[in-house]
Amino acid sequence: MQFATFHDLEDQSIFITGGGSGIGADLTKGFLSQGSKVTFIQRSNPEKFLIECKGKYKHEPSFHKCDVTDTKGLKTALQATAKKQGPISILVNNAANDTRHKLSEFTPDDWDKTMNVNLKPHFFAAQEVAEGMKKNGGGSIINISSVAGMRYVGKPQVGYSASKAALMQMTKTTAIIHAENKIRLNCVVPGLMHTPLVERLANKYADGKYDEFVKTRNNQVPMKKMGSSFDVANAVLFLASDEAKYITGTEIVVDGGLTATTP
Repeated sequence: MQFATFHDLEDQSIFITGGGSGIGADLTKGFLSQGSKVTFIQRSNPEKFLIECKGKYKHEPSFHKCDVTDTKGLKTALQATAKKQGPISILVNNAANDTRHKLSEFTPDDWDKTMNVNLKPHFFAAQEVAEGMKKNGGGSIINISSVAGMRYVGKPQVGYSASKAALMQMTKTTAIIHAENKIRLNCVVPGLMHTPLVERLANKYADGKYDEFVKTRNNQVPMKKMGSSFDVANAVLFLASDEAKYITGTEIVVDGGLTATTP
């Protein structure tokens, strides 16, 4: 499959959190395919991913090892990126942690950990890049949310769902505040996606019965098929581009019709 092409993204300065695996890997590849300058961060070493990308694109991707819960480290990575590849014009907050707890088992520490990954870094990353975007006449910030923030999806994800719902409202509010500065903020909201995470979920919640787990997830979707990280990446690329220059404070839901059905 090929990514959609948006010529105005060529040579743009892009920063992506969690950009070396899963959905994040296709986000990074999607922007690289446009000829963008891309820096991404994550906690783990993405050596295999970097080797996979080497020599395939106009610009080589840059990587900073960083935990998004380390706000100081996150801001340092953003500053280093702006210095190396120019002021950040597009920020994609992708890193997240999908944890599942029963209400009775969810501790204050669990709550804080969830918000520290799924909400706090999105705010402070936006805070860090906003002034530079304003000086450069605008920019695009895209937050990756989840359908779990829109409706109950049959899983004990109280904290995760709350964080993703809060992220969507934070995005709307910040979008209005910065609209006159031509800084656009939007969310992409994935539904059930067929990524490497599915195998881990099958091992954890379905006794390792991967094929049955995939079939169940496919059948939950009106289109009878999970989406892919490629689908999410194309939505992000569109929102980052000038084709979406009049779109701010909203969501693009990429879920095969899941949230349009009755729970």
